[in-house]
Amino acid sequence: MTGFFVGKLGQYALVLWVAVTLNFFLPRMMPGNPLALLAGEEVNLLTPEQRQEMMARVGLDQPLPVQYVNYLVNIVRGDFGYSYQKNKPITTILLDRLPWTLLLTGTSLLISTVLGVTLGALAAWKRGGRRDVSLLGGFIFLESLPAFWVGMLLVALFAVQWQIFPTYGAMTPWATMAPDERLVDILRHLALPLTTLTIVSISGTFLVARYSMLAVLGDEYINVARAKGLKERTILFRHALRNALLPIATVFTLNLAFAVGGATVVETVFSYPGVGRLTYEAVLNRDYPVLQASFLMITIVVVAANIVADMLYPLLDPRVRAGQARTSGGG
Repeated sequence: MTGFFVGKLGQYALVLWVAVTLNFFLPRMMPGNPLALLAGEEVNLLTPEQRQEMMARVGLDQPLPVQYVNYLVNIVRGDFGYSYQKNKPITTILLDRLPWTLLLTGTSLLISTVLGVTLGALAAWKRGGRRDVSLLGGFIFLESLPAFWVGMLLVALFAVQWQIFPTYGAMTPWATMAPDERLVDILRHLALPLTTLTIVSISGTFLVARYSMLAVLGDEYINVARAKGLKERTILFRHALRNALLPIATVFTLNLAFAVGGATVVETVFSYPGVGRLTYEAVLNRDYPVLQASFLMITIVVVAANIVADMLYPLLDPRVRAGQARTSGGG
């Protein structure tokens, strides 16, 4: 078992190194350069000496191998540098944006997982029935909807037509409010992006839960449970669903990993100040350090989520635990 996890950690370390390397080189392969952002509209008026001085100030005048080594050293130190656009430490920027992203994506993930798994299990329990057909058709339709289209539709209806919710941001700026009023204001700004993200993400969880349930409903232990006279609800949630959790856990851990990166499209549509919106702004402005820090954070969380999934599988399915023991013994 120990050998299995040691091998996995080695694989993930290699994946992390490759991702960090790509994270460094890909932004620099993009067309354009950050000089226009650094100098503003006067970039064409700069002399070659001024251009060189400006590039040297942010370390872009050095050869790529030197920049790469400095980048790795700074990562180890936890120093992500300064944003070209905002001229602030990137760590500070990320810490300002991350709570809003976690509020949006974390709440959406919780809602979509609970509803998706519950409805998927109920649909599979009565396979081919009216409830199954209706739910399956409805969620397949939701799966086909683009996130930006759903967001714009909700804005047109609930923000412009009926003026129930705000159209952008995470809170009303420059407003003096009591704590309870501020909480209500935050929830009102959260409503539309949360609804949009939940609508476009719940279908995947539902479909995985439904097909995972269908795979276990024909097993012998289900018939044994019925023969014992157990209630249908007990068989459904305590026996069938418990044994169908492995694929659902995979989807959950992957969604949890990408939740930290934010929902870029949704955050952009609603100008929600999360990490996804920050990444979008950094792409537009060729803000290399912000891009690198955002992608690195997402990469680390994705790798960590996969490690958690590997540790979680043996707890959910004894067959996985037995397979790991055989693999370790064979090694």
